[in-house]
Amino acid sequence: MDEAPEAAPGGQVAKGARLGILGNVSVMETPFSVTSYTAQTIANEQARSVADLMSADSSVRMASSRSNINEDLTIRGFPVASSDFALNGMFGLLPHWRVPLEAAERVEIIKGPSAALYGMSPAGSVGGVVNLVPKRATAQPITRLELGVASDSVVTGHADIGRRFGEDGAFGVRLNLMHRNGDTAIRQQSTRESVAALALDFRHARLRSSLDLHYSDERIDNVVRQFSLAPSLTTMPRAPSGKLPYPGLGWTDGDNRSFLWKGEYDLTDTLTAYAGFGKHTLSWTAFAANPHITNAAGDYAFFGGLQSMAMDSRTFEAGLRGSLQTGDVSHQLALGFTQLKQDAKLGFLTTFPPGMSNLYAGNLFPTPNTAGLKNPLLPFNESRLSSVALADTMGMLDGRFQVTFGLRRQSVEGQSYNFMNGAPSGPRYDKQATTPFAGVVFKLRPELSLYASYVEGLSKGDTAPVSAALTNPGEVLAPFRSQQKEVGVKWQRDGLLATLSLFDLLRPSSGVSGTTFGEFGEQRNRGIETSFAGEAARGIRLLGGVTYTSAKMTKEVSPELRGKQAMGVARWQLNLGSEWDMPMLPGLTLSGRLIHTDKMAVTPTNSLYIPSWQRVDAGVRYATQWGARQVTLRLNVENAFDKKYWGTATAGYLFVGSPRTYTVSMGVDL
Repeated sequence: MDEAPEAAPGGQVAKGARLGILGNVSVMETPFSVTSYTAQTIANEQARSVADLMSADSSVRMASSRSNINEDLTIRGFPVASSDFALNGMFGLLPHWRVPLEAAERVEIIKGPSAALYGMSPAGSVGGVVNLVPKRATAQPITRLELGVASDSVVTGHADIGRRFGEDGAFGVRLNLMHRNGDTAIRQQSTRESVAALALDFRHARLRSSLDLHYSDERIDNVVRQFSLAPSLTTMPRAPSGKLPYPGLGWTDGDNRSFLWKGEYDLTDTLTAYAGFGKHTLSWTAFAANPHITNAAGDYAFFGGLQSMAMDSRTFEAGLRGSLQTGDVSHQLALGFTQLKQDAKLGFLTTFPPGMSNLYAGNLFPTPNTAGLKNPLLPFNESRLSSVALADTMGMLDGRFQVTFGLRRQSVEGQSYNFMNGAPSGPRYDKQATTPFAGVVFKLRPELSLYASYVEGLSKGDTAPVSAALTNPGEVLAPFRSQQKEVGVKWQRDGLLATLSLFDLLRPSSGVSGTTFGEFGEQRNRGIETSFAGEAARGIRLLGGVTYTSAKMTKEVSPELRGKQAMGVARWQLNLGSEWDMPMLPGLTLSGRLIHTDKMAVTPTNSLYIPSWQRVDAGVRYATQWGARQVTLRLNVENAFDKKYWGTATAGYLFVGSPRTYTVSMGVDL
């Protein structure tokens, strides 16, 4: 049911991925651009979170800094919040701000708006879906211990233990425990993080069931915030050092608790019923500095704000999957229901004096004393997202030609509140919409597939700002649709998997026209994308790709925005990674990666850009036997030449690229 498909040759990516209501599907039979990174890749990258792992994908960029309060992404030029990541195909269950990977067997990326496949995500992201598949106990016992140290003195300990019990190993237990603590490569910044994840599963001839329990907490002192820009800024200041927190004050502290139960039962040999239920709670407080660049000389202002948030999420799914044959046509049918309920409360205080500094002065400021202060938590948002979906994948010509059609009827109910006083900000809304998806796959040969697809996303409507200048303050707009058309070719041979795709992604956007807040804008991202993974030759593996994106505002609130490049979207992005198993010393592997990101517009009118940047990462690992134990030593260097760069300009915000960071670890299989 929820088990990860097997890895492809080379072990970096998997042969299949979960496509929402369609279940696990082979990559070669998927009419979308899909990549599924394996636990082996997570370990070799020494990735601490989903954002760390995305350095392998040319269509993905971080939309914030690693040491920020949150780690969000952009996929194909559109933002995807970490709160929109899915666990085993269900939203609302993963840690809200940053998603650790110690308990993940796979990290799957399905590119493009996919509400029709998965249902609507909590924040309505349209760039793609990131889905985490949890680890399960394997047939062979697992006892794996790992100790690591990262710049400057962050020490990590991780234990991964798995066992199967009972007749034919029917019962499985997988336990992951991690603790991380120390000073980072950024001056006067420290981090503390813990993860405890328990995965239980049961396998029978007709019945399969699983239960995942997850706890995580994280504290970062001297958190790095992204910069906002003054409207009067006419020239971008050069990128400052990545070794400083700006302005050197603030912290984030929160914990996440969740569980997910899933089960399925084979009613007949061709019909399976399934269900799942999960719950997640977030408790979080942070002190943010909110730096604001005022001129080209690098001067910036900041003011402190104490923020608190509590969130409760409950999610449910149920459905049927079956197969039948009509003449020479096979059918894979799916009927599913999903529902996600979320209640969020927010507290916000801005009673701290502002300050001034400069990007290049190196000044660090102490965090004001917040002892005894407590934010009153007031209602912020309530939402209920319910949907029913139906899909059919038809196979013809002995499976060489496959056509998929599907529809999802989505209901969006909710209420937004003014978190400053807890009063409703506009009327309660209840909207419905239907989103379709369709795909075609034709296998010219077993190793060569052509595909085309059309998919629609559905997102909650934006909320009008609470302002006396508007005629509709606090109004929640109707859910909006996004659309993606994609065609491509996939090739897999001799251990190497490559995909070439052309995509056209359209998303409406909102803004203010006169005194009315409404859906007046539209952004279209068109591009070409190539990705590759696997063994190019014996002992040589590649992982990466190249993406070109033309992101234009095709509709706009004001005429001067027509045809402008969308903010935060680079035309060219390249990620080229490789590994080489040195034949002269068995067990030794050298690795490297080049990352290139083209310039990005910082303002809607394209009056300001951040320059292009390149980053080089490098690594070496050595696998050997110490007696009966398998031992792996790893050394990774991120930003090996300590490049100074502005990382991205998402929504007009900037963050500073990470400094050179060393990570060393030793893993032992007992």
